[in-house]
Amino acid sequence: MLAKRIIPCLDVKEGRVVKGVHFVGLRDAGDPVESARLYNAEGADELVFLDISATPEGRATTVDMVRQVAVEVFIPFAVGGGVRTVEDVRTLLQAGADKVSINTAAVHNPELLTAAAERFGSQCIIIAVDARRVTDDSSTGPAATPPHWACPERLNCVELVEWEVYVNGGRTPTGLDALAWTVRAVELGAGEVLLTSMDADGTLDGYDLALTRAVAEAVPVPVIASGGAGNLEHFCQVLTEGKADAALAASLFHDRVLSIGQVKAHLAGRGVPVRQMAEDE
Repeated sequence: MLAKRIIPCLDVKEGRVVKGVHFVGLRDAGDPVESARLYNAEGADELVFLDISATPEGRATTVDMVRQVAVEVFIPFAVGGGVRTVEDVRTLLQAGADKVSINTAAVHNPELLTAAAERFGSQCIIIAVDARRVTDDSSTGPAATPPHWACPERLNCVELVEWEVYVNGGRTPTGLDALAWTVRAVELGAGEVLLTSMDADGTLDGYDLALTRAVAEAVPVPVIASGGAGNLEHFCQVLTEGKADAALAASLFHDRVLSIGQVKAHLAGRGVPVRQMAEDE
């Protein structure tokens, strides 16, 4: 079995790392460059940098900040936020990113995934999916209109699904079935999935195991679980019961509640394969 990955996430707004709950109520959580340096030294397997205000503000990811972070890390580095074109992907890769995460633009223009994968390789294209469970009292989901290209047979409207895709930093419901959309995105060329449960995000109550497992069982590429990590056992649960290939967390690491080393030691003790810390190798 391949080693499971532990990935800190830097959600960046206006040059600062921020964190909230359910994508709102953002608070300052530090300097991106300093945080990246720390996580690299602690033995993180990868690092994810998301410019969360880029898409809502209609701009590209802050490339200068990406360059600053890239020189501090010697682990795979994924960047997302405001990616709309193949040229945007090229710019981020040239700035030091190893992978590029695409979310909103892929929903509006699925062919972007194919074009980017054909030019740079699927291994560096991540489809980011922000999903929220559809409930009977949902006021936004049933009213959402799926994109014009959505085929009812493949991407059911929200009344028929359990989790709905949201875009624009979690602000806009799409009417798309999260599971079906993820499957299609991988078919189009995405080589990895960054799956965030909006319901669990920032709650510290644990990952959405049902959502993560459903996606992991449906696609042949690695799935990074995001949203809800609150203690050591949550990591173990999502990597075993949830069948994720990697677990992403933010609040726990930013607030120094847990370190990368503590998480890996716990996982190793539970028989979950992880890459050892550099000083242990």
